[in-house]
Amino acid sequence: MKKMATFFTMSLVLLSLTACNTIQGIGKDVKKAGEVVESAGKK
Repeated sequence: MKKMATFFTMSLVLLSLTACNTIQGIGKDVKKAGEVVESAGKK
C-alpha cells in the first residue's frame, strides 16, 4: 500500500511540473501573438 501511495504522489508531482511548463509556454505564445497584433495595428 505504501508503494502505491508513493507512486501516486510522484505521478501527481510529475504531472504538476509538466502542467506548469505547458501553461508557461502558452503564456509566451499568447504574449508573442499580442505583440504581432500590436505591431500590425501601429502600421
